Amino acid sequence: MSNILNEIGIENYIFLAVILFSIGVCGVLYRRNAIIVFMSIEIMLNAVNLLFVAFSTYHQDAQGQIFVFFSMAVAAAEVAVGLAILVSIFKNMGTISIDKLKNLKG
Repeated sequence: MSNILNEIGIENYIFLAVILFSIGVCGVLYRRNAIIVFMSIEIMLNAVNLLFVAFSTYHQDAQGQIFVFFSMAVAAAEVAVGLAILVSIFKNMGTISIDKLKNLKG
């Protein structure tokens, strides 16, 4: 049984993670919809998790994969709370546009 990293190469995983992270950054910077911003943040988090798993496999150490497991559990809770807040804001304001939400500042 050969190691999958020997067949594909760790460079390809790094390249994919950079592309995913860049897409997430562009989504956060250029989109005005709060749900798309949350999705972009999740894409960036998944890019980092991909690198953790790739390097964990490359170094044959399970610590990175354990960290990804806990990171995904925290991210799921974060998304649930974030979406609940967005639903509440939508009920009160009628929009979830980032430009309109700037009025919520103190």
